[in-house]
Amino acid sequence: MTENTLNLRNHLLIAMPGMGDPNFDHSVSLLCQHDEFGAFGVVINRPLEMTVGELLGQLAIEIHDPHIAGQPALSGGPVQPEQGFVLHDGERRWDSTLRISDDLALTSSRDILSDIASGVGPQHFLLILGCAGWSPGQLEHEIKENAWLTCLATPEILFDMPYTQRWQGAARTLGIDMNLLGVTAGHA
Repeated sequence: MTENTLNLRNHLLIAMPGMGDPNFDHSVSLLCQHDEFGAFGVVINRPLEMTVGELLGQLAIEIHDPHIAGQPALSGGPVQPEQGFVLHDGERRWDSTLRISDDLALTSSRDILSDIASGVGPQHFLLILGCAGWSPGQLEHEIKENAWLTCLATPEILFDMPYTQRWQGAARTLGIDMNLLGVTAGHA
């Protein structure tokens, strides 16, 4: 990245109406890493028809809290859909933790799953399968082509807002009503 390039780590990518890629139509993605090598993130508003309890059960990890067990797992994107990630708050680190901000991280090791199951994991988390990636310059090009809006990620959007409201809710932080935007963009 050049000196005057914006680093969008810890920002949300909000898909514009008419997104041509069905993997990202009406999606909201958290950028976990953004540097000269490209960008990496996870979609945060695509629940799967699988719960945290079912997924942990497949890994032979027993969970007793029905609230946690009943939470849906999310589809994080089209890349490596079998790879699990836990997006979580807090300063604690597990074996394979990528720090996104002071109070937000992404962990991909089994130890966090065991801690979640036993009730000593992070206070807030999303269990995500798969991710999204962009080659160097690709994301910047897509933003210039009006494929994405960007805003700073907030704990409220990441952990509190219902999944079905995140696309509109993230755009509202910018003062934008997605229902009022057309599906085509023009350049003056």
